[in-house]
Amino acid sequence: MKILVTGGLGYIGSHTVVELYRHGHEAVIIDNLSNSELSVLPALERLTNDKIPFYQTDILDEASLVRIFEQESPIDGVIHFAAKKSVNESMEQPLVYYENNIKGLINLMRIVEDFQVPNLVFSSSCTVYGQPNLVPVSESTPTTKSITPYGNSKLIAEMMLDEYTRLHDGLGTVLLRYFNPVGAHESGEIGELPRGVPQNLMPFITQSAAGLRPPLKVFGYDYDTRDGTAIRDYIHVVDLADAHVKAIEWLQEHPNEVEYFNVGTGVGQTVLEVIESFERSTGQKLAYEKVERRLGDIEQIWADTTKVERVLGWKAQRSIDDMTSSAWKWEMKLRGLA
Repeated sequence: MKILVTGGLGYIGSHTVVELYRHGHEAVIIDNLSNSELSVLPALERLTNDKIPFYQTDILDEASLVRIFEQESPIDGVIHFAAKKSVNESMEQPLVYYENNIKGLINLMRIVEDFQVPNLVFSSSCTVYGQPNLVPVSESTPTTKSITPYGNSKLIAEMMLDEYTRLHDGLGTVLLRYFNPVGAHESGEIGELPRGVPQNLMPFITQSAAGLRPPLKVFGYDYDTRDGTAIRDYIHVVDLADAHVKAIEWLQEHPNEVEYFNVGTGVGQTVLEVIESFERSTGQKLAYEKVERRLGDIEQIWADTTKVERVLGWKAQRSIDDMTSSAWKWEMKLRGLA
């Protein structure tokens, strides 16, 4: 299949492009480079041994989207990653998040309809569950209004896509609610490229270990968890990328369906357990300090992956040590230390 990937030079998008080619598909990449680097493209072409069509444009530019679809049609499916994703930034710039994550999606949906694209996979998030009353969370766990514009943009996008797919014959949609992607491609060619101070745990760990950041702050040490620190379901980015390929292939065999899947390992790890894994898998000692909880952080969440394993035949393959060691390998190569 020929799959258009929005945000295809970003962290998850780039790994998904590699997995698409590994499974015999081809990709067309759209990216505005607001949170990615053009240097990722030649790395992808080395990994796939192919010339990949790339368009630097924004999903808010509908006329540009039309030209791309006209040039690249027929397109068999779209995997949509292009979105703003910082929780903290969304609190400071809510209108930017409404415009990019909601208006941008509407533009894309209109193009998908006009060009009769049959399959769409959407990059959603476990933030739609908020702080659940019970863990692990399944797809039937109630979603809830978020305290952040980022979280609400994902929830609104899900509602739009669900309703549109049910009303519009000819489109099938899979919404992947994924948890905490970490790690990097085993080649060390691609990985996470946060701009400025990292907002996520793993790149802060690796940058701190490389001497680029001060000691890691562990936010919250008095949660009701096994060691007092928050629990998340960390998933290797290559496993997550593979889930996107499985989803688009499933849609090809199940036209006009709309389905939701949690994508995680089904195992929750505390922050201290991630630090222990990093030290164990890399041999690097990590300096950190425990500080007060951060406003808005939830205590614990991890996925019930029963449905995605049963329906898509997908299951995470890589361990937490695989995640931390590959993240360090990527950091070392990025800094010229490997």
